[in-house]
Amino acid sequence: MDVAQVGEVYQKLDKNNLHRLDAVYHDKVVFEDAAHRLEGWSALQEYFSALYENVHKCQFVIQERQQVGDSGFLTWTMELEHPRLQKGSTIFVNGVSHLKFKDGKVIYHRDYFDLGEMLYENLPVLGKLIKSIKRRLGQ
Repeated sequence: MDVAQVGEVYQKLDKNNLHRLDAVYHDKVVFEDAAHRLEGWSALQEYFSALYENVHKCQFVIQERQQVGDSGFLTWTMELEHPRLQKGSTIFVNGVSHLKFKDGKVIYHRDYFDLGEMLYENLPVLGKLIKSIKRRLGQ
């Protein structure tokens, strides 16, 4: 398993084939993003199941892959459709994943993305407030 193979799995991932992740992640994986820190494959597996159960679409378009030894990065755009965000319209979120490998599987996965871009800006009342603040900061 390498960065390119992980990217290929994610580009084809949906709620009907989450079992494909079994071959990607080490039993002792540590996963972190802007809202979570999970330890162990079973915790990460539960997270993915809950995530994909509640979305209409969560697809990743991989732009770049880089790897040196057992560490690498993917840059991506997530296309997310959630019934409670933007009335179910597609939201585009740019991000980067830092991956470390052990025994041919991902032992560490850290996603870097703007949680505001994904969540806060797309909530009915809070989204308008945050966008207004961002406009004011840009003046």
